[in-house]
Amino acid sequence: MACSLARIVLLSLCCLMSTTVMASEPADAERQAAKAAYRRPETIPFPLDDPYTAAKATLGEQLFFDPLLSGSGTRSCATCHNPGLSWGDGLPRAIGENQVALPLRAPTLLNVAWIEVLGWDGKFRNLESVAFGPLLSPGNMNTSETQLVERLSAIPGYASQFATAFPDDGITRRTTEQALATYERTIVSAPAPFDRWIEGDEAAIDETAKRGFDLFRTKAGCAECHRGWSFTEGSFYDIGTAEDADIGRGRIFTNSPMLMHAFKVPTLRDVARRAPYLHDGSVATLAQMIDLYDSGGIDRPSRSELIKPLGLTDEEKTALLAFLATLTSDPTPVPTPILPR
Repeated sequence: MACSLARIVLLSLCCLMSTTVMASEPADAERQAAKAAYRRPETIPFPLDDPYTAAKATLGEQLFFDPLLSGSGTRSCATCHNPGLSWGDGLPRAIGENQVALPLRAPTLLNVAWIEVLGWDGKFRNLESVAFGPLLSPGNMNTSETQLVERLSAIPGYASQFATAFPDDGITRRTTEQALATYERTIVSAPAPFDRWIEGDEAAIDETAKRGFDLFRTKAGCAECHRGWSFTEGSFYDIGTAEDADIGRGRIFTNSPMLMHAFKVPTLRDVARRAPYLHDGSVATLAQMIDLYDSGGIDRPSRSELIKPLGLTDEEKTALLAFLATLTSDPTPVPTPILPR
């Protein structure tokens, strides 16, 4: 009798263990399959009409860090896109030459080579068209095309480099845009713990972060918009944030109700180091961002159908935060180039 009872208990335990293994194997296989979509690319894409050359990249780097590009000669592109701050400025809203806050915060330049339409509202059709927006804006860098070309032309070092990089054109607005865009496409996020895990190092992130990755792709729905290795599909959505006067992409597409209050989906690379968040810097922490998504935001006609209350537990929120932390790389020193004068 005792032997029979022991055999029944043993068989029951074996069946339970077998069921647990069978249940976990599909989940592990699904996770492994999902990881393939997040592998880092091996090369940087450059457009056919503005291909990479070392001469253009070097010139663009100098222009990026040179305050002569601003009207006062005191601000550079790097003022708002500081490599030490993950290519942003760490402020809720960018500050212009007159020391007044601008309507939007400075977006990071990480991985812009993979973004087709740029700007929080998508008003820039490509990276080449971005530079002279802030350069010519009176509230931002407050220069003029004529002043910029004259300043650069007066410096022999720049004249020589433009002649090398653009032998048929020299110093023009277009060649300045192309040099800056070429350099900016080389701004790529450094490998993070997540990348080491993707490549097979299971110890690179902990189990809580791995559960966060699963939630990111499933219940939390983050991967609907934050896709691929750079964690953005580059689209525009209204996620139901607080009402303000800025209607985002709806200002460009006035006949599209779904684009009212829609703003660019930002990359999540280095996200733990890039507070505050959203286009206007109105959310101070990642924990508050998760709470915003969990609540479903403001219910209005333009709110994306992807945004809805999630019902996340405190444990699940902790796991998501742990996962997001794995997307942040170790700081990489970026030396300021020697500028021609």
